[in-house]
Amino acid sequence: MDKASVARFLLLALLWGSSFTFIKVSLEGLTPGQLVLSRLILGAAVLLSIAAIRKVALPRSVQVWGHIAAAGLFGNVIPFLLLSYGEKSTGAGIAGVLIGATPLLTLALATAALPTERATSRKAVGLALGFVGVVLLIGPWHESLGSLSGRMACFGAAVSYAIGFVYVRKYLSPLGLAPLSLAASQLVSAAVLQAVVTPFLAWRTPDFTGPVTLSIVLLGLFSTGLAYVLYFRLIGDVGATTASAVNYVVPVFAVLVSVLFLGEHVTWNLLAGGLVVLVGVAYAENRMGQLRKDKETAGAVR
Repeated sequence: MDKASVARFLLLALLWGSSFTFIKVSLEGLTPGQLVLSRLILGAAVLLSIAAIRKVALPRSVQVWGHIAAAGLFGNVIPFLLLSYGEKSTGAGIAGVLIGATPLLTLALATAALPTERATSRKAVGLALGFVGVVLLIGPWHESLGSLSGRMACFGAAVSYAIGFVYVRKYLSPLGLAPLSLAASQLVSAAVLQAVVTPFLAWRTPDFTGPVTLSIVLLGLFSTGLAYVLYFRLIGDVGATTASAVNYVVPVFAVLVSVLFLGEHVTWNLLAGGLVVLVGVAYAENRMGQLRKDKETAGAVR
Protein backbone atom coordinates (compact mmCIF):
# COMPACT_ATOMS: atom_id res chain seq x y z
CA MET A 1 0.00 0.00 0.00
CA ASP A 2 1.15 3.54 -0.69
CA LYS A 3 1.14 6.17 2.07
CA ALA A 4 -2.31 7.49 1.14
CA SER A 5 -3.83 4.00 1.27
CA VAL A 6 -2.15 3.28 4.60
CA ALA A 7 -3.60 6.53 5.97
CA ARG A 8 -7.10 5.59 4.74
CA PHE A 9 -6.71 2.08 6.18
CA LEU A 10 -5.76 3.39 9.63
CA LEU A 11 -8.43 6.11 9.55
CA LEU A 12 -11.09 3.52 8.71
CA ALA A 13 -9.90 1.29 11.55
CA LEU A 14 -10.03 4.29 13.89
CA LEU A 15 -13.55 5.28 12.80
CA TRP A 16 -14.93 1.77 13.22
CA GLY A 17 -12.93 1.11 16.39
CA SER A 18 -14.09 4.38 17.96
CA SER A 19 -17.74 3.55 17.30
CA PHE A 20 -17.89 1.36 20.42
CA THR A 21 -16.81 4.27 22.62
CA PHE A 22 -19.27 6.58 20.85
CA ILE A 23 -22.03 4.06 21.61
CA LYS A 24 -21.03 3.88 25.27
CA VAL A 25 -21.10 7.67 25.70
CA SER A 26 -24.33 8.09 23.68
CA LEU A 27 -26.11 5.65 25.99
CA GLU A 28 -25.71 8.18 28.82
CA GLY A 29 -28.45 10.29 27.23
CA LEU A 30 -30.31 7.99 24.82
CA THR A 31 -32.04 4.63 24.96
CA PRO A 32 -30.65 1.93 22.65
CA GLY A 33 -33.58 2.41 20.27
CA GLN A 34 -33.13 6.18 20.13
CA LEU A 35 -29.38 5.79 19.62
CA VAL A 36 -29.74 3.34 16.74
CA LEU A 37 -32.41 5.43 15.01
CA SER A 38 -30.27 8.57 15.26
CA ARG A 39 -27.21 6.70 14.02
CA LEU A 40 -29.02 5.26 11.01
CA ILE A 41 -30.66 8.54 10.00
CA LEU A 42 -27.34 10.40 10.11
CA GLY A 43 -25.49 7.64 8.28
CA ALA A 44 -28.17 7.36 5.60
CA ALA A 45 -28.18 11.14 5.12
CA VAL A 46 -24.43 11.11 4.45
CA LEU A 47 -24.58 8.30 1.90
CA LEU A 48 -27.69 9.67 0.16
CA SER A 49 -26.00 13.06 -0.16
CA ILE A 50 -22.84 11.55 -1.64
CA ALA A 51 -24.89 9.33 -3.97
CA ALA A 52 -26.79 12.41 -5.19
CA ILE A 53 -23.58 14.35 -5.77
CA ARG A 54 -22.07 11.45 -7.70
CA LYS A 55 -25.37 10.82 -9.50
CA VAL A 56 -25.53 7.21 -8.30
CA ALA A 57 -29.09 5.91 -8.62
CA LEU A 58 -30.81 3.76 -6.01
CA PRO A 59 -32.47 0.47 -7.01
CA ARG A 60 -36.02 0.63 -8.37
CA SER A 61 -37.08 -3.01 -8.23
CA VAL A 62 -39.46 -3.88 -5.38
CA GLN A 63 -37.92 -7.34 -5.16
CA VAL A 64 -34.43 -5.87 -4.82
CA TRP A 65 -35.63 -3.53 -2.09
CA GLY A 66 -37.05 -6.54 -0.26
CA HIS A 67 -33.61 -8.13 -0.22
CA ILE A 68 -32.06 -4.81 0.81
CA ALA A 69 -34.51 -4.54 3.71
CA ALA A 70 -33.51 -8.02 4.90
CA ALA A 71 -29.84 -7.04 4.62
CA GLY A 72 -30.54 -3.86 6.58
CA LEU A 73 -32.33 -5.84 9.28
CA PHE A 74 -29.50 -8.32 9.84
CA GLY A 75 -26.61 -6.04 8.91
CA ASN A 76 -27.68 -2.88 10.73
CA VAL A 77 -30.83 -2.86 12.85
CA ILE A 78 -30.32 -6.06 14.88
CA PRO A 79 -26.55 -5.75 15.45
CA PHE A 80 -26.76 -2.03 16.25
CA LEU A 81 -29.49 -2.71 18.82
CA LEU A 82 -27.67 -5.68 20.35
CA LEU A 83 -24.45 -3.68 20.63
CA SER A 84 -26.30 -0.82 22.28
CA TYR A 85 -28.04 -3.10 24.78
CA GLY A 86 -24.82 -5.04 25.35
CA GLU A 87 -22.73 -1.98 26.09
CA LYS A 88 -25.13 -0.93 28.82
CA SER A 89 -23.56 -3.64 30.97
CA THR A 90 -20.16 -4.34 29.43
CA GLY A 91 -17.21 -2.30 28.20
CA ALA A 92 -16.66 -0.71 24.79
CA GLY A 93 -13.34 -2.54 24.45
CA ILE A 94 -14.74 -6.03 24.96
CA ALA A 95 -17.61 -5.17 22.59
CA GLY A 96 -15.10 -4.25 19.90
CA VAL A 97 -13.10 -7.43 20.41
CA LEU A 98 -16.21 -9.63 20.26
CA ILE A 99 -17.26 -7.96 17.01
CA GLY A 100 -13.83 -8.98 15.77
CA ALA A 101 -15.25 -12.51 15.58
CA THR A 102 -17.53 -11.46 12.70
CA PRO A 103 -15.18 -12.72 9.93
CA LEU A 104 -14.95 -16.04 11.75
CA LEU A 105 -18.74 -16.40 11.94
CA THR A 106 -19.16 -15.22 8.36
CA LEU A 107 -16.75 -17.89 7.18
CA ALA A 108 -18.63 -20.58 9.10
CA LEU A 109 -22.04 -19.49 7.79
CA ALA A 110 -20.80 -19.02 4.24
CA THR A 111 -19.32 -22.51 4.21
CA ALA A 112 -22.68 -23.91 5.33
CA ALA A 113 -24.95 -21.77 3.14
CA LEU A 114 -23.05 -21.01 -0.06
CA PRO A 115 -22.22 -23.78 -2.54
CA THR A 116 -19.15 -21.86 -3.69
CA GLU A 117 -17.58 -22.09 -0.22
CA ARG A 118 -15.90 -25.45 0.33
CA ALA A 119 -15.21 -26.94 3.73
CA THR A 120 -11.49 -27.55 4.22
CA SER A 121 -9.27 -28.77 7.03
CA ARG A 122 -7.69 -25.29 7.22
CA LYS A 123 -11.10 -23.70 7.78
CA ALA A 124 -12.01 -26.32 10.38
CA VAL A 125 -8.82 -25.74 12.37
CA GLY A 126 -9.13 -21.97 12.09
CA LEU A 127 -12.78 -21.98 13.15
CA ALA A 128 -12.08 -24.25 16.12
CA LEU A 129 -9.22 -22.02 17.24
CA GLY A 130 -11.32 -18.91 16.82
CA PHE A 131 -14.17 -20.27 18.88
CA VAL A 132 -11.73 -21.09 21.68
CA GLY A 133 -10.97 -17.38 21.70
CA VAL A 134 -14.68 -16.57 21.84
CA VAL A 135 -15.08 -18.84 24.87
CA LEU A 136 -12.23 -16.99 26.57
CA LEU A 137 -14.06 -13.73 25.93
CA ILE A 138 -17.62 -14.64 26.92
CA GLY A 139 -16.91 -17.24 29.60
CA PRO A 140 -19.22 -16.59 32.59
CA TRP A 141 -16.24 -16.73 34.95
CA HIS A 142 -14.83 -13.46 33.56
CA GLU A 143 -16.68 -10.94 35.75
CA SER A 144 -14.05 -8.29 34.97
CA LEU A 145 -15.39 -8.07 31.40
CA GLY A 146 -18.90 -7.02 32.45
CA SER A 147 -22.14 -8.98 32.61
CA LEU A 148 -22.52 -12.23 30.71
CA SER A 149 -25.76 -10.99 29.15
CA GLY A 150 -23.97 -7.90 27.84
CA ARG A 151 -21.19 -9.95 26.29
CA MET A 152 -23.68 -12.38 24.78
CA ALA A 153 -25.59 -9.46 23.25
CA CYS A 154 -22.37 -8.18 21.65
CA PHE A 155 -21.56 -11.65 20.36
CA GLY A 156 -25.12 -11.87 19.03
CA ALA A 157 -24.40 -8.67 17.10
CA ALA A 158 -21.41 -10.38 15.49
CA VAL A 159 -23.64 -13.33 14.52
CA SER A 160 -26.19 -10.96 12.98
CA TYR A 161 -23.47 -9.13 11.05
CA ALA A 162 -22.31 -12.48 9.67
CA ILE A 163 -25.84 -13.41 8.58
CA GLY A 164 -26.14 -10.03 6.88
CA PHE A 165 -22.85 -10.45 5.01
CA VAL A 166 -23.79 -13.93 3.77
CA TYR A 167 -27.26 -12.73 2.76
CA VAL A 168 -25.81 -9.86 0.73
CA ARG A 169 -23.32 -12.17 -0.91
CA LYS A 170 -26.02 -14.68 -1.87
CA TYR A 171 -28.86 -12.40 -2.98
CA LEU A 172 -27.48 -8.92 -3.72
CA SER A 173 -23.88 -9.28 -4.89
CA PRO A 174 -24.92 -11.20 -8.06
CA LEU A 175 -27.07 -8.22 -9.09
CA GLY A 176 -24.02 -6.05 -9.70
CA LEU A 177 -25.33 -2.99 -7.83
CA ALA A 178 -22.94 -0.08 -7.33
CA PRO A 179 -21.44 -0.37 -3.81
CA LEU A 180 -22.52 3.16 -2.88
CA SER A 181 -26.06 2.48 -4.12
CA LEU A 182 -26.27 -0.72 -2.08
CA ALA A 183 -24.83 0.86 1.08
CA ALA A 184 -27.10 3.92 0.90
CA SER A 185 -30.18 1.79 0.19
CA GLN A 186 -29.36 -0.55 3.04
CA LEU A 187 -29.02 2.28 5.55
CA VAL A 188 -32.25 3.88 4.31
CA SER A 189 -34.17 0.62 4.70
CA ALA A 190 -32.60 0.04 8.12
CA ALA A 191 -33.57 3.56 9.24
CA VAL A 192 -37.18 2.96 8.16
CA LEU A 193 -37.31 -0.38 9.98
CA GLN A 194 -35.83 1.15 13.12
CA ALA A 195 -38.29 4.06 12.97
CA VAL A 196 -41.12 1.51 13.01
CA VAL A 197 -39.84 -0.45 16.03
CA THR A 198 -38.44 2.41 18.16
CA PRO A 199 -41.84 3.48 19.61
CA PHE A 200 -42.31 -0.06 20.93
CA LEU A 201 -38.93 -0.12 22.70
CA ALA A 202 -38.02 1.45 26.04
CA TRP A 203 -38.41 5.23 25.82
CA ARG A 204 -37.23 8.23 27.78
CA THR A 205 -36.75 11.92 27.05
CA PRO A 206 -33.36 12.24 25.32
CA ASP A 207 -30.68 14.09 27.29
CA PHE A 208 -28.48 15.74 24.66
CA THR A 209 -25.52 16.80 26.76
CA GLY A 210 -22.37 17.96 25.00
CA PRO A 211 -20.61 14.56 25.09
CA VAL A 212 -23.78 12.69 24.08
CA THR A 213 -24.48 14.99 21.15
CA LEU A 214 -20.88 14.88 19.93
CA SER A 215 -20.76 11.08 20.23
CA ILE A 216 -23.97 10.41 18.29
CA VAL A 217 -22.95 12.88 15.55
CA LEU A 218 -19.52 11.27 15.20
CA LEU A 219 -21.07 7.80 15.31
CA GLY A 220 -23.68 8.56 12.65
CA LEU A 221 -21.83 10.85 10.26
CA PHE A 222 -18.35 9.36 10.44
CA SER A 223 -18.35 5.82 11.87
CA THR A 224 -21.54 4.83 10.01
CA GLY A 225 -21.71 7.11 6.96
CA LEU A 226 -18.30 8.28 5.80
CA ALA A 227 -16.63 5.04 6.88
CA TYR A 228 -18.50 3.19 4.11
CA VAL A 229 -17.20 5.64 1.50
CA LEU A 230 -13.67 5.26 2.85
CA TYR A 231 -13.97 1.48 2.74
CA PHE A 232 -15.09 1.45 -0.90
CA ARG A 233 -12.24 3.80 -1.85
CA LEU A 234 -9.81 1.48 -0.10
CA ILE A 235 -11.16 -1.52 -2.02
CA GLY A 236 -10.56 0.32 -5.27
CA ASP A 237 -7.02 1.24 -4.24
CA VAL A 238 -5.68 -1.99 -2.76
CA GLY A 239 -8.25 -4.72 -3.47
CA ALA A 240 -11.04 -6.27 -1.45
CA THR A 241 -8.92 -8.75 0.52
CA THR A 242 -6.38 -6.21 1.73
CA ALA A 243 -9.15 -3.73 2.55
CA SER A 244 -11.02 -6.35 4.58
CA ALA A 245 -7.90 -6.84 6.70
CA VAL A 246 -9.05 -3.71 8.53
CA ASN A 247 -11.22 -6.10 10.59
CA TYR A 248 -8.03 -7.24 12.33
CA VAL A 249 -7.12 -3.72 13.39
CA VAL A 250 -10.56 -2.49 14.48
CA PRO A 251 -10.52 -4.43 17.81
CA VAL A 252 -7.12 -2.91 18.61
CA PHE A 253 -8.45 0.62 18.10
CA ALA A 254 -11.62 -0.28 20.01
CA VAL A 255 -9.56 -1.22 23.07
CA LEU A 256 -7.14 1.71 22.76
CA VAL A 257 -9.89 4.32 22.42
CA SER A 258 -11.89 2.85 25.31
CA VAL A 259 -8.80 2.89 27.53
CA LEU A 260 -7.84 6.45 26.59
CA PHE A 261 -11.27 8.08 26.76
CA LEU A 262 -13.31 5.85 29.08
CA GLY A 263 -10.58 4.65 31.43
CA GLU A 264 -11.39 0.99 30.80
CA HIS A 265 -8.89 -1.65 31.88
CA VAL A 266 -7.22 -4.26 29.72
CA THR A 267 -7.31 -7.76 31.23
CA TRP A 268 -5.32 -10.85 30.29
CA ASN A 269 -8.38 -12.74 29.07
CA LEU A 270 -9.40 -9.81 26.85
CA LEU A 271 -5.97 -9.82 25.21
CA ALA A 272 -5.70 -13.62 25.02
CA GLY A 273 -9.22 -14.17 23.73
CA GLY A 274 -8.96 -11.42 21.14
CA LEU A 275 -5.61 -12.68 19.90
CA VAL A 276 -6.81 -16.27 19.61
CA VAL A 277 -9.90 -15.16 17.64
CA LEU A 278 -7.81 -13.12 15.19
CA VAL A 279 -5.25 -15.89 14.72
CA GLY A 280 -8.05 -18.38 14.08
CA VAL A 281 -9.67 -16.14 11.47
CA ALA A 282 -6.34 -15.41 9.78
CA TYR A 283 -5.49 -19.11 9.55
CA ALA A 284 -8.95 -20.14 8.33
CA GLU A 285 -8.96 -17.46 5.64
CA ASN A 286 -5.35 -18.17 4.60
CA ARG A 287 -4.89 -14.45 5.05
CA MET A 288 -1.21 -14.21 4.05
CA GLY A 289 -1.79 -16.09 0.82
CA GLN A 290 -4.79 -13.93 -0.02
CA LEU A 291 -2.85 -10.73 0.71
CA ARG A 292 -0.08 -11.79 -1.67
CA LYS A 293 -2.66 -12.52 -4.35
CA ASP A 294 -4.43 -9.21 -3.71
CA LYS A 295 -1.14 -7.33 -4.00
CA GLU A 296 -0.59 -8.84 -7.44
CA THR A 297 -4.09 -7.92 -8.70
CA ALA A 298 -4.75 -4.60 -6.94
CA GLY A 299 -3.79 -2.57 -9.98
CA ALA A 300 -6.60 -4.14 -12.02
CA VAL A 301 -9.19 -3.26 -9.38
CA ARG A 302 -8.65 0.51 -9.57
